[in-house]
Formats: sequence, C-alpha cells, structure tokens
Amino acid sequence: MIEPAQPAECDVPYRPDPAILPLSEWLGDMVEAADFPETRLRWRNDKAAASIGLAGLSDEAWTQHFGRFQPLDGNIPQPLALRYHGHQFRVYNPEIGDGRGFLFAQMRGADGRLMDLGTKGSGQTPWSRSGDGRLTLKGAVREILATEMLEALGVNTSKTFSVIETGESLYRGDEPSPTRSAVLVRLSHSHIRFGTFQRLLSLEAADEMEYLIDYCLQNFPAPPPPADAPDRDNPAIRLMHAVTERMADLAASYMVAGFVHGVLNTDNMNITGESFDYGPWRWLPAWEPGFTAAYFDHGGLYAFGRQPEALHWNCGQLAVALRLHADTAPLVAALERFGPLYMAAVARRWCWRLGVQSQGPEEDAQLMAGCEAQMRAGSVQPDAFFFAHRGGRGLPEAFRHYQPVADTHEYWADPAPQSMLIDEVEAIWAAIAENDDWAPLHAKVAAIRRMGAAHGPAPLPWGHASVSDP
Repeated sequence: MIEPAQPAECDVPYRPDPAILPLSEWLGDMVEAADFPETRLRWRNDKAAASIGLAGLSDEAWTQHFGRFQPLDGNIPQPLALRYHGHQFRVYNPEIGDGRGFLFAQMRGADGRLMDLGTKGSGQTPWSRSGDGRLTLKGAVREILATEMLEALGVNTSKTFSVIETGESLYRGDEPSPTRSAVLVRLSHSHIRFGTFQRLLSLEAADEMEYLIDYCLQNFPAPPPPADAPDRDNPAIRLMHAVTERMADLAASYMVAGFVHGVLNTDNMNITGESFDYGPWRWLPAWEPGFTAAYFDHGGLYAFGRQPEALHWNCGQLAVALRLHADTAPLVAALERFGPLYMAAVARRWCWRLGVQSQGPEEDAQLMAGCEAQMRAGSVQPDAFFFAHRGGRGLPEAFRHYQPVADTHEYWADPAPQSMLIDEVEAIWAAIAENDDWAPLHAKVAAIRRMGAAHGPAPLPWGHASVSDP
C-alpha cells in the first residue's frame, strides 16, 4: 500500500475518515476496479489535492491510487459502488446505481469537512446494466473544463481531481469512434444522492433511512430550520430545510453563470447541493431560456430557463421519500421556501457577478429584468454582458445609483472575458485528439482560474465553503 504524503509536504495533513463504512452493507456493493491496459497520467489537480493532504504524492503513487486504485492508507479497503434509484426525465427507474464508478476514499478537508473521492469510468459494477463501465477521454476533458469554469463563476461544484488515460478504444454513438478512454476521479463533499433516499423508500427501509439522515446531518451540518418551521426538531425535517436552501442556491448559480447542466435527474442531485456528473452541458451563446444542452432532451425539460423548476421538482421527490420519517405538512413547508430562497440567491449572485452592491430585493429584481432585456435585445452572450457592464458601467440611467465594488484585478482590463462556448471546447479537444497537444487545455484552465481570482468568493448561503477554496 502506498503511503500518502506526509503533512510537511502538503498544505494540510492527510486525515482519512471512512465514515460511510458502517452504512456500506446496505448502501452499496464492494467492487473491483477495471484492470486497464495502461495508465497515463493526464491531469492532477494539485490545488484540490492540497486541501486533503495528497498534493505531495509522486506521479507514480498518484497513478497507483487513481489509476490502479490501490487503497489509500487507513481508508475504504475496497471500492464501494453505491445503490440508488431515480427519476430520469421524470420517469422512475429502480434499475440504476453506480454503473461505471465507485466511492474510493473519504477524508477530512482543510476546513474539517468530510470529502469524498469518487470515480467515473472505473469499470463495470452490478449496476452497469449493458454498459461497459468506461469513460471517453473527451468526456473527461469536458468535465475538467466544466468544473473549472463553474468554480470560477461561483458555483458549488465537484472538482475534477484526476484524469488518467487507460489505453482502451471505446465505441460511442455520439462521438467519432473508436475513441480514447480514461478514468476520472472527482473530489466532492458527498456522493449521497436524492435517489439514495428514493431507493430506501421503495424498500420501506425505515431503519436504514434513519441512519442515512443522521449520517447527512452529522457530516454535512447546517443551521436549524426557521423558528416557526413546523416539526423543526425532526431530523428528516431539518435535512429537508437544509437541502431546499442548498438547491435553491444551486439553481440560482446555474442561471447567473449562464450554464445548462442538461441532465437534472434525481440521481444526479447531491444532498449537499453540489453540482456534479457533467455530460452534455453547455454555456449559453445568448440569453435564451429555451436553450437545451442534451440532444436527447426533445421536450426541453431541462432547458436553461426550466432549471429552477427542475431542481424544485427534484426537491419534491426527496420530500416524498422523507415521508418515511416525517408528516407531509412540515415537509411541504420546507419545500415552499424554495421560491423565495431562489429569488434571494439570484439577486445576491447577480449583483456579485455584475460587481455592484445590492440595493434590496425590489430594486435588484428590476436590475435583473433590465439586464435580461438588454441581453435579449442585443443577442449578447452572458459572459460578454457581465464583463462589459462590470461595476455597473454602461447600464441604463435607472440603475446608475448602483455602487460598484472595489475591483483591482487586472483581469477586468482584458480586451475580452473568458467564456466556455462549444466551439472553444471542441478546439481544445481537437488539439488533444489530433496532436496529443495538451497545452491549450492547460492554458485555458490557467485563464479560468485567473478569472475566478478576479471575481473572488461568491456570496454563498450557510452550509457551503467558499467556492474559491480547493
């Protein structure tokens, strides 16, 4: 077993804490990772690794842990493929679970939070169905770009921790094939999904759900519900309030970032409100509520403008599952907070990205409406709009009283903003696919991180660490 780096080599010590093991017998299945033909390290996120005491790993040790999946010292002894159900495009599916991934390790981060390392493309599991359990290298590169851009724009997201090319040729209907393969590791605050609770409801597993609720409250702490919330001391109600606030903020962050996730199924909803599992995502080329990311989303269920509704609907499914431990009325009371929380989060984040100081709910709502109208009228790409109007410059006279925040970063003097439109994504991939040239990817990540430093930490609600942290 390869030892992690010692504390002197890292920003924080490595502190293993496999807290999920007492639940593992009914929460997942112990599995073996695929034996890949080769393991070529393509991406290691040392910024994220430093936050969990692993930045000092040599490339060889890194590859053994995150390509061959040798256990980390004191951690989960064998990978755990999690079991869950879920609504997929609002059709309930009890036949899903971690079909090409598993939970690999847990440890405490720099801020004391419990952090997970989970995989994508690590091989077949009991939940693979007819899939090969693999991930294309292009999919891994796209996940790097999505997570880096979202983090820079203040979204609570998983981090792309590692990408290792695995030497297999894969065939996919939506990519030129054969195509290169990879295994990805992501760093998240949790891998507990809404669908995890839905599965326990379908099994009427009341004891197990009670354990899972306690696990979530202990490891993902949140302030208590409002003082007037009914049944506020019930753990299930406490969890519902916490998740509602987190998901309202996540929905707001997507909208202000101009991001379209594409597949907002309940099995893709994390109990911590972290965005994760990036497939057909897109950024808006123009402010268009009907814009969709997934070619298979024929009805536009997860279109840009419908994302808040989708996350609210998903919260409703979690509330249904939690009825195993709570009455309907207090769950509904928690769910009804979503709308006001979402509107407050949108205003808070909009002013943050625009670089102005909030003037209160009514005025901020008018500001946002005015900005949207201006974007639609001129078919302006959202990144370009926020960049051009940073500090309130160039806004209509009615909004000139908005005070700019202090901006000293040189990024705001650049000739153009960073963006993540599909043509640039494809060009970055083409350099890798055709010439094995990774320089454009690394240059883009550096530019995105510089943009994130210019924005500074997003104004987040309780329950989140700053997204500027690793």
